[in-house]
Amino acid sequence: MRLDRPTESVRPELQGNVLLIGIDNPPVNALDVSVRRGLLAALDLAQADPAVRAVLIHGRGRNFIGGADIREFGKPAQQPTLPEVCNAIEACSKPVIAAIHGAALGGGLEVALAAHYRLATADAKLGLPEVQLGLMPGAGGTQRAPRLVGAEAALGLMLSGRHLDGTQAMARGLVDRLATGNDVWAEGLAYARELVARNAPARRTANATGLADKAASQAAIDAARASVQSAARGLFSPLKIVDAVQAAVDLPFDEGLRTERALFLQCMDSPQRAGLIHAFFAEKAVRKAPEAQGASARPIRHVGIVGGGTMGAGIAVALLDAGLPVTMVERDEAALARGRSHIEKAVDALVAKGRINVQARSDAMARFTGSLTYDALATADLVIEAVFEDMAVKQAVFAELDRVCKPGAVLATNTSYLDIDTIAAGISRPGDVLGLHFFSPAHVMKLLEIVVARQTAADVVATAFALAATLRKVPVRAGVCDGFIGNRILAAYRHIADCLVEDGASPSQIDRAARTFGYPMGPFQVTDLAGGDIGWATRKRKAASRDPAARYVHIADRLCERGWFGQKTGRGYYLYPQGARSGVPDPEVDAIIAAERARAGVVARDFTDEDILRRYLAAMVNEGANVVFEGIALRPLDVDVTLLNGYGFPRHRGGPMHYADSVGLPRILADIQAFAPEAPQFWRPSPLLLDLVARGATFASLNHRAKAPDPSESHHA
Repeated sequence: MRLDRPTESVRPELQGNVLLIGIDNPPVNALDVSVRRGLLAALDLAQADPAVRAVLIHGRGRNFIGGADIREFGKPAQQPTLPEVCNAIEACSKPVIAAIHGAALGGGLEVALAAHYRLATADAKLGLPEVQLGLMPGAGGTQRAPRLVGAEAALGLMLSGRHLDGTQAMARGLVDRLATGNDVWAEGLAYARELVARNAPARRTANATGLADKAASQAAIDAARASVQSAARGLFSPLKIVDAVQAAVDLPFDEGLRTERALFLQCMDSPQRAGLIHAFFAEKAVRKAPEAQGASARPIRHVGIVGGGTMGAGIAVALLDAGLPVTMVERDEAALARGRSHIEKAVDALVAKGRINVQARSDAMARFTGSLTYDALATADLVIEAVFEDMAVKQAVFAELDRVCKPGAVLATNTSYLDIDTIAAGISRPGDVLGLHFFSPAHVMKLLEIVVARQTAADVVATAFALAATLRKVPVRAGVCDGFIGNRILAAYRHIADCLVEDGASPSQIDRAARTFGYPMGPFQVTDLAGGDIGWATRKRKAASRDPAARYVHIADRLCERGWFGQKTGRGYYLYPQGARSGVPDPEVDAIIAAERARAGVVARDFTDEDILRRYLAAMVNEGANVVFEGIALRPLDVDVTLLNGYGFPRHRGGPMHYADSVGLPRILADIQAFAPEAPQFWRPSPLLLDLVARGATFASLNHRAKAPDPSESHHA
């Protein structure tokens, strides 16, 4: 018989003496208010009907329950709350079984933890990843998980945000039984009937004994707290998770739940939660480009790479790891051997980290071939040029690709700065050309700037976004200008960092201020890591077109003239004794800085860390606004995703444009206007920033735009 549905998204059905509660809320069965109400109503039916001896909760579609509905976060709570639902599940007088397949994440796993018995498929994904959104489990997860699996395992699950598959969850005691096949509904029903047949009790997780060893539990908590204070410095929710597990050890279950809820609400009110959720939705929004709408991606079965240096090799590893055959072209045998060696070293590192096994390594290298002639690329569906950052060199490469590549092959450049319209104009098929700007190391960094040139065909854009999905990259559509989105903004805030050094701050103070804000490294540490010669080459390329009235700081050039390129040469802004990875201040660099101040007639002054950050971030936001104003980035969120995934901007702050909204655009504008007397040519407020402040609007108000810019209306030269 079928009972009346409590809601459209929850379908109870009586099968003999077992009430099946099916959750049907596509696409992921999120726990929105409709599902929560439906679950409570179905539980009431189970309690009221004497024919019901057990309850089976299962998800329809591809998942058990994918988690809470993130769209409800930050809005007034709608009743019932998830803690009420989980407590009702646990309080049910009849055994409740959770049959888990697909995702049981966040609130979905909390529902399963509140059930009395759990069955899961081997490939199910179980996790409590709320920390990745600046939150913590708030429906009993911090109290029930430690009681099931112990404090150490529960903290590892919650602080990392990682998933366990069903087999791992079974080994840790998170589930009671593994399904032998993929029909979790049928196996869950059989399990429920088995429990009824042996008159199994409603076994409550609150009474589980995972915290019985108080000393071991406290040791795990102390270790987690120390780790969080070191590795997650400045983050809010990780310490709240540790505090909640401490409550699980110290307090009765009901009091622990109340403590958890109070801590959860503190996290919900945190600006970090808003920043991380903005980042989450922004990364979803950038995965589509307006130029590609309605276009089908071209098939990519074979990829060519021209250039086997650090970048070309990294791109090759990303492609090989994704299962794509790769042919690399180099100018001579020695260069090709170096390219292959770079690839092998990177693939071996994946094995050492446990990312792939030895067989996968062998398979990846079997997909790699090298050649000294462009003719080897005749069958490639995509060719990525990754040679020296010089327009003439790149144009010569594309002339060869135009000659040998088959019709319909996508021709991509990995240039970081150069004009892709100029590259495309030099060949007979400009519609096949676009930029694929990978970030180093290309097989590690998540960001992929997809640079759409003036004549790039729609299906070529669609192909690039499909490739990003294959490579598990975060794609951002960018327009053509010097530096595109990321490097153009980098040039602005890096210029301010250089000016601050000449004006009196030290590289180490600026790096410290950036790290305190949340960057993993400061700008001068990054330069030393990447190699100062890269920026030097760009500065020399742009020297002829530089505005002679604009301020130019020579300190970086003076270091490069001495061959001090950073870690690879043992010294840059810092000294790296005996190949050390961490630098120490260099008195000779201090002397060079002092000499340059004297040459420029600058009297050094003191800056606080706040002074530094105000200038650093104002420059970043202002140039980000210009990039949006000119149509290089579609929306402010595209800037945020670029800076988050390619440049180390602290994720919990949401990106520079979200951060600017959070502190207020009038404050950013006031800072720019206050700094203008120092360098009037640089500190020019963006027209977009001026307009938004005048209207009382925010960058967020522009994030729903997704129209492709009209090249004829572009503001950039």
